[in-house]
Amino acid sequence: MSEIAEKFGIKQALKDLGLSDVNNGTSTGTDFFSNGEIIESYSPVDGALIGKVKATTKEDYEKVIETATKGFKEWRTLPAPQRGEVVRQFNDELRRLKEPLGRLVSYEMGKSYQEGLGEVQEMIDICDFAVGLSRQLHGLTMHSERPGHRMYEQYHPLGVVGIISAFNFPVAVWSWNTALAWVCGDACIWKGSEKTPLTSVACQNIAARVFEENNVPAGISSLITGDYRVGEMMTNDKRVPLISATGSIKMGKIVAQAVAARLGKSLLELGGNNAIIVTPDADIKNTVIGAVFGAVGTCGQRCTSTRRVIIHESIYDKVKDAIVTAYKQLRIGNPLDENNHVGPLIDKDAVKNYQHALDKVVEEGGKILVEGGVLEGEGYESGCYVKPAIAEAENHFEIVQHETFAPVLYIMKYSGDVMNALELQNGVVQGLSSAIMTNNLREAERFLSVEGSDCGIANVNIGTSGAEIGGAFGGEKDTGGGRESGSDAWKIYMRRQTNTINYTTELPLAQGIKFDL
Repeated sequence: MSEIAEKFGIKQALKDLGLSDVNNGTSTGTDFFSNGEIIESYSPVDGALIGKVKATTKEDYEKVIETATKGFKEWRTLPAPQRGEVVRQFNDELRRLKEPLGRLVSYEMGKSYQEGLGEVQEMIDICDFAVGLSRQLHGLTMHSERPGHRMYEQYHPLGVVGIISAFNFPVAVWSWNTALAWVCGDACIWKGSEKTPLTSVACQNIAARVFEENNVPAGISSLITGDYRVGEMMTNDKRVPLISATGSIKMGKIVAQAVAARLGKSLLELGGNNAIIVTPDADIKNTVIGAVFGAVGTCGQRCTSTRRVIIHESIYDKVKDAIVTAYKQLRIGNPLDENNHVGPLIDKDAVKNYQHALDKVVEEGGKILVEGGVLEGEGYESGCYVKPAIAEAENHFEIVQHETFAPVLYIMKYSGDVMNALELQNGVVQGLSSAIMTNNLREAERFLSVEGSDCGIANVNIGTSGAEIGGAFGGEKDTGGGRESGSDAWKIYMRRQTNTINYTTELPLAQGIKFDL
């Protein structure tokens, strides 16, 4: 255990989460250990080895899917409010273990400790939402065109749900899916990121303990571990009717094609290239706060991170200078130290992508406003700490059109009215999150109108980063079109059935058709 891990309580957190011995195999919700290859988890905070797990083999996967399929048939018959009660108890455990789980998220992924706690709070919030939802899985009643008939819709559990999550939110996105899927009556198989395997095992341990105490059938919460090859086992498996996948656009297209080939369902949460439009009527102070946090929070590794700031030419220099000045105040370092604003990137491959983006924007004619670079020396031994950078750029630059998962912010100007800014904002293939900073009601309403933002999330006077549990989360275009979390996102985890009941002694046919015998 490293000096930083000792100082900031990681050893105790691992113990509290049942991870004191994490090199004996992956927890799967079944009574066996994997014989797969070893996956080592290194912290980007200090480069230290945290622990080891074993990857899921094909044989392991078959046991998991068989157990989940069998367990689902029993779990689906339990009344939804009773399933909600199990989720409530799981939520109680999350509340009890919020501090150690948030600490592990911070250390294994690299986000700030406060962001780690915030991510666990999102888990708690979605469980609260799901518990209430367990009494509201309602359909519709409609009038039949035939006398003496009643029509209605109802929703039934879908089956085994496969979840593929990314490293940047190693626990929250899983819970967005599982909390809803569980109360809907589904079993879940989760492939967490191989870059953050210990947080996945920790969550599985919590769920497994609660489920065992409630005599929940085995396999309702299962975990498989490994790289894309493990994910392919699920995406190509007809026994998994829904695949919920979070990650890059490239990955999402592969998943979508594989699932569509077997006529399964996909829920895709893919890349973002999110912009803040700053109009002449913007509150500059709030603009700076929203833009800076959006760009550097989680070291720019959020799908909702701010990538572009589009500023009206009349206030361009003023806003640009304010953001550049704010960057000078950023403190970069150990994310477990709450005095720091920015932690490390996830690994050295991410560092290479960051460096490539800065080189590319200059090559295409951009101008660096805040210099980037990799930090070295004491406290930066992992080689994953970089300086958040800002560049003046044009929206059509190839690198600007691409999502770089790092703290690189592109600033550009627009002229004329807000529709010109919207043309730039919408002029990328991604469509996740967007924001406008303005105190002009007409500009705000145009931004939110049918001819405004083409993103799944459109905010006024707040940044692009972050979302509340109550609303459905997701984006359009190459972001994939999926919706997770709140609102009616639960419906994708169920199958809809239309029912017609004839309570007469006759059998009238629809559309007035006559068929006499």
